[in-house]
Amino acid sequence: MMAQLLVLIPLLPLLAAVLLALLQLAGRMNGDGAEKVTAAIAVSAMALSSLAASTVLIAGWLHPERLEVHHYGNWLAIGNWQIAFQLGGGLFNLSLAALFALLLLIVMRFSVNYMHREAGFHRLFALLSLLAAAMLLLVLSANAVFTFIGWEFAGLCSYSLIAYAYERPTAAHNATRVFITNRIGDGGFLLAIALAMVWLESSDWQVINQHASDLDKVDVTILALCLALAALVKSVQLPFTPWLLRAMEGPTPSSAVFYGGVMIHAGVFLLIQNQLLLQQAPLVMTLLTVSGALTALYSYWSGLSQTDIKTAQAFATSGQLGLMFISCGLGYWQLASWHLAAHAVVRCYLLLTAPSVMHNTAAQPVRPVALWLSRCRWGFLLSLQRGWLEETMDWIWVRPLSRIAKDMLSIEHKLVAPLLAAPAPLIRRIASIAEQEEQKIGARLHNDSDVFAQGSGLAGKLTQWAAAVSQRFEYQFILYGIGRDSIRFGRKLGHAANRIEQLLLQPRYITLFVLISLLIVLGS
Repeated sequence: MMAQLLVLIPLLPLLAAVLLALLQLAGRMNGDGAEKVTAAIAVSAMALSSLAASTVLIAGWLHPERLEVHHYGNWLAIGNWQIAFQLGGGLFNLSLAALFALLLLIVMRFSVNYMHREAGFHRLFALLSLLAAAMLLLVLSANAVFTFIGWEFAGLCSYSLIAYAYERPTAAHNATRVFITNRIGDGGFLLAIALAMVWLESSDWQVINQHASDLDKVDVTILALCLALAALVKSVQLPFTPWLLRAMEGPTPSSAVFYGGVMIHAGVFLLIQNQLLLQQAPLVMTLLTVSGALTALYSYWSGLSQTDIKTAQAFATSGQLGLMFISCGLGYWQLASWHLAAHAVVRCYLLLTAPSVMHNTAAQPVRPVALWLSRCRWGFLLSLQRGWLEETMDWIWVRPLSRIAKDMLSIEHKLVAPLLAAPAPLIRRIASIAEQEEQKIGARLHNDSDVFAQGSGLAGKLTQWAAAVSQRFEYQFILYGIGRDSIRFGRKLGHAANRIEQLLLQPRYITLFVLISLLIVLGS
């Protein structure tokens, strides 16, 4: 019974999201008249999911011996590697699932009236349902791969809801910045999964935590550091804090559920989930403590001069998350768990009531900043400009990477494209060899027509179409575009190589190569 209820918790909102999406694509969910149907589908599925989560949690409290990981089948098996779909865990996982399901239900019900007659009403409920499925899968999955799947779908929903008013350039720009920033943490998460599969031959959280002590000290530190990077980015710790301010561009319900109650705590959850692993890496624990302390101080100081309610709430959120990271870094895991649950409830409530607060205080003047702060000119400017953190990160990372991307594009146009005009005899010889091999394996070629190959059945036809496209590309863009002057091509290639050499001697590339060398040395 527990196994069936567990799988229903993320499955019900997922089915609601799919149903709403299909109905919208079919044109059955448009306009104000369909709002009641959309709301009924989303809210009903979320209510049943919340009921199932509460039932499982109560059963876990009454019968702790029944708390176990339920196996639903293998998703992938390659040699010794097996990735299974498993749900369950301890009381912490079940408690968060029940709490998040309840908060999501409240936000959905709030959105029924708040988003009435909005252009994207139906899209909002489909995305909220998908988010619910993703977050519930994230906290209930006993396997890192499925946790990452929930992690990614939650990020996709976040991007879509920040760009809810996609016709506004600011919303689209902010959504893109947030999405790209979160990919840094996703890279750390993916690397952690890959290392766990290589070193421990498993991606199950239980195996990763229990067998972390069997690894070398350096290996444990690298694995913990990858997970810590994912947590730092997702839970807006320095230097990734500015993305939270851009994320507040979305509507109030999405801000409340994403960055107040649910998704913003995914990083802290990841740390608590892997506490046994992190305890084997003192360096990473120190990093979490320092990052949390700096984030709390930065958020407090920057929040002193903010007059916009959602910006003030964003800094309050990042400050509280910083305190949670301090608790995790010091090993107070139980305190961090309670802090997470309490903050999720309070912050979700505060963000949901933000429009009401603005309405009731519209005629009241803004409270001036403290006298001591107003007299501290540089301190006030530092707070007002939010420490120039985002500008600094742009100068350190974004601009150099943009230049590198432009350089790579230039190399593609000036080097890769001319390579397609390689000496004609060489290309024709390669094509002849390929044709001979195709004839040996029985490919039905027709030299007197444009038909490259024929097949039967669906698979055969798909193969035939793919082969025809490949043939057209080969003849149109490669064979017919061959340059005949090999000497001139060689000279151009030499000049291009000289330009690339001069380009790589620039400081940003030298710095990049030094960092890569250091990482290789540390990894070995």
